[in-house]
Amino acid sequence: MLTNRAKPVTNREMTIPERIYLPAIVNGMRITFSHLFRKKVTVDYPAQKREFSEIYRGKHVLKRDDQGRERCTACGLCAVACPAEAITMVASERKRGEEHLYREEKYASVYEINMLRCIFCGLCEEACPKEAIFLTKEIVPSDYHRTGFVYGKEILVEPADPGKRIDVSKRQTDEVLEFKKDMTRQHNR
Repeated sequence: MLTNRAKPVTNREMTIPERIYLPAIVNGMRITFSHLFRKKVTVDYPAQKREFSEIYRGKHVLKRDDQGRERCTACGLCAVACPAEAITMVASERKRGEEHLYREEKYASVYEINMLRCIFCGLCEEACPKEAIFLTKEIVPSDYHRTGFVYGKEILVEPADPGKRIDVSKRQTDEVLEFKKDMTRQHNR
């Protein structure tokens, strides 16, 4: 014996009501009947939509800057931070004449997220130094086939038109906005 905290095990005899399981059956029926008269928590989905929080983490979006250029520089920090290993990317060099498309010399020519593997934790959003990826309020639509769940840049990058941009300002907490005001600590100059 390694410790002095041993407890002796007793093998006591079951009583007659315990042998016929009567107390267990009565207790189970009491729980079942108590649930019968509670208010239903289900939602009649097609007719009634469920309310979501403003900071609900749903479908991903790759943001653009004020000039309409892609923010992502294919650094790979989001892919490294992803615990489900759902993000893959291929980096490419920006060519002459593509300055209006990409912010930096390096960009993600291929950026894919496997939505079946994604756990919507938001770690990719936290890891991104360029504030390129955010999780939106949109729900990822379900389907019976697995083929359409690898989202590429054609689905993830927000539209270039400023009027059709996706607002992620609700995802920014007061602490983050205060931190961004300090220009000495800003990584996104």
